[in-house]
Amino acid sequence: MARISGVDLPPSKKVGIGLTYIYGIGRTRAVKILGTAGVDPVTKVRDLTDDEALRIQRVINQEGRVEGDLRKAMSLDIKRLIEIGSYRGLRHRRNLPVRGQRTHTNARTRRGPRRAVAGKKGSAGKKG
Repeated sequence: MARISGVDLPPSKKVGIGLTYIYGIGRTRAVKILGTAGVDPVTKVRDLTDDEALRIQRVINQEGRVEGDLRKAMSLDIKRLIEIGSYRGLRHRRNLPVRGQRTHTNARTRRGPRRAVAGKKGSAGKKG
């Protein structure tokens, strides 16, 4: 099993897909990394040689932040927005959608489950 950037890649997957298990690497970036490292994207992870895994790791380290470094940078960016009191920072602080989505309806994922309101039934117009 190949371990790259502190993540165990699934041995049965192709390397192009397996790299997407690393936080901060998607399909496009995975293909670019493999091209730079000179590894065939359709090779299975279990068939990677130590040399190929090392080359992939080297390219990832050169290209930019992934995993812990990226998570830390993102959280610092959000903290900065909250600290300076920007609109986006206020939305983060109130746990509301940040990118302009409506909240009158929808936004349940961000806002959480509906809270019960006193005196209100489930479906008011129901007749038997």
